[in-house]
Amino acid sequence: MNLRWLNALLWGNSVALAWMWGLGLFFSVQISFMFGMRGLLMFAVPNAIGLMLFGWLTQIVAKKHQGGHESLALFFDKFAKPFRLIFYIYQVVALSLTVFALVKYLFVPLLGTFDGFSGNAVFVLAVTMAVFVLLAVGCLFGEEFGIRKIKAGHALLGLLLMVCIIRVLSSLSPLDLGAGVLGLGKDYGYGESRFWGLAVPLVVGLAVGPWLDLQHWQRAIQIHREETSIRLSYVFGGLIFFCLLMFHGFLAMWVMGNAPQGIELTASTLDDLVYGHHLIVEYFAKGFTGNSWIPAAYFGFLVICVLTTLDSGYVSLKWFLEKNVEKSDNMLLSIIPKQIVSSPIPTFAVVAIITLFGFFAKFEVEYFMVFYASFFVGYAALAITRCFVPNSQQPLPQIRMFSMACLCLVIFAFGYMIDQNALMYIGSLLPLVYVVWLVTTTDLLRLVTEKADQVMHAAAEIPAIKALSRQEPPVAKTEVTAPAAGGDHNLAGHFEGKWFVYSLIATYQDTNSVGNVYFGMYPLYVGKTRELFFNAAMPDFDLKTTKFYILTRSFEHKFVRETREFDTITVKIKVSEANRKFCTLEHQIFGAEGQLLGKGKQSLLFVSSKDYGLLDIPSEVYTAFMKYL
Repeated sequence: MNLRWLNALLWGNSVALAWMWGLGLFFSVQISFMFGMRGLLMFAVPNAIGLMLFGWLTQIVAKKHQGGHESLALFFDKFAKPFRLIFYIYQVVALSLTVFALVKYLFVPLLGTFDGFSGNAVFVLAVTMAVFVLLAVGCLFGEEFGIRKIKAGHALLGLLLMVCIIRVLSSLSPLDLGAGVLGLGKDYGYGESRFWGLAVPLVVGLAVGPWLDLQHWQRAIQIHREETSIRLSYVFGGLIFFCLLMFHGFLAMWVMGNAPQGIELTASTLDDLVYGHHLIVEYFAKGFTGNSWIPAAYFGFLVICVLTTLDSGYVSLKWFLEKNVEKSDNMLLSIIPKQIVSSPIPTFAVVAIITLFGFFAKFEVEYFMVFYASFFVGYAALAITRCFVPNSQQPLPQIRMFSMACLCLVIFAFGYMIDQNALMYIGSLLPLVYVVWLVTTTDLLRLVTEKADQVMHAAAEIPAIKALSRQEPPVAKTEVTAPAAGGDHNLAGHFEGKWFVYSLIATYQDTNSVGNVYFGMYPLYVGKTRELFFNAAMPDFDLKTTKFYILTRSFEHKFVRETREFDTITVKIKVSEANRKFCTLEHQIFGAEGQLLGKGKQSLLFVSSKDYGLLDIPSEVYTAFMKYL
């Protein structure tokens, strides 16, 4: 029990360090600069509570589903499928924000004032090198640790971080905050209106934020595998994270109250607001006259916080990309070598481009924060709902969700720029309202559909309706032309759009003792149709010279109706999906009058003709199947 407690503490430390990304790290300074202690608490409390709630609720999810130590991993595989793109975008923005913040608010004040990159090529090169060095170190740490060892690596970095914090606090008398207790916001126009305009979006965004972070899902899954309490780990993580935020905010207020007048703060050229993220760095770089180890300890604190986010991002991206490449249905994606698609390095290159663009466009960290206060809110709320509301298998309305997210992003950003709280409230709260409406209407529609099906099935058993059904055969959903008796029929089948169609007539040998077609014949019909489809799609395929064989991995069929001797049976088959290794075929079987007799699907795999080793889908198959997908 003591070991589990210690393990939970180690994981809690890793959770806190991974969550100490650019937003938490530098916005804690800005919010303290703007509103003092109440601003810091308004930012830190929901941030820590959001972490704890994630651990608390994922513990419930893990216990609720079957699978033992793998229950949360099995749940995430199904749960994450419709959110894959959003998970990825969330991670890219988070990593970009983190690198951007450290470069702009640490490296740039140390390098000097930036007056225009066109006239200062050395400065541009220095910033670019700083970005790539940070990302390279993040990749190195991520490759070195991995999810199983990351808690040990973060434990060492956490101890070093504690040494840095103690060194700073023991040297600066942080309890003597001076005028910083009230903050300097009043001197720059940050009044009550701006405070409440930020309060609602921050509470909303921070409360749901962890649910789209791959780092936290990966940690929760690994914690559960190690038979450790996710709940306790995230309680520790929330408390440690809260202390880190409070330290940085207190230090900012100490600098505001005790620093000399030499520190200059200028308004942003984009929104005319004054930003103080670099306040502490400016003080230690230009106005500090004490022991030189204190600035080094503070700069070490910043670098450690950023590196523990970058290595966590690398590890989680690698885990996520490898998992999805194996299951990807995108045939074009399969053309790219697996080592490239599943590697986080191309993503880190995208992060570098976004970071440099944001820096030279003179962005602030708040411009990235807008995504977490508006764009991602709806997706995160829907993700939470799908963990506990039984509609997880319903398709995600991707276009509607993306349109709503973009709309809320624009509304919030416009409200932020012109200081209109109402627009900021709408941008943050509208996604929540939409998710409630979406889930409610989806559940209602599902309930109505289920009840309607039950009523129809019950009504079908009434003798009078049965008689009518026999007199008037049901209209087929898919139009199928059965071969005319004695007329011409393509013995090799034919295509109707993307469906390959083959018709045959059931005879006595196909039936059982009561005259119905024997259930085992339907898979034979599908198999025959499949072979004819292969022959039509790949006419040059030769068993004597082929380098691969096509094998059946799985087969499933749902029986709907029966048919009898001398009835015409039509089988339709098409390619429904494919990934790097496997291809899925969908089939439907119809009777002479177009009524559905059954449907199902099968999964194919491809092996070498020499040693039966598993292969990626051969290029010949891609070329043949692409037009039928």
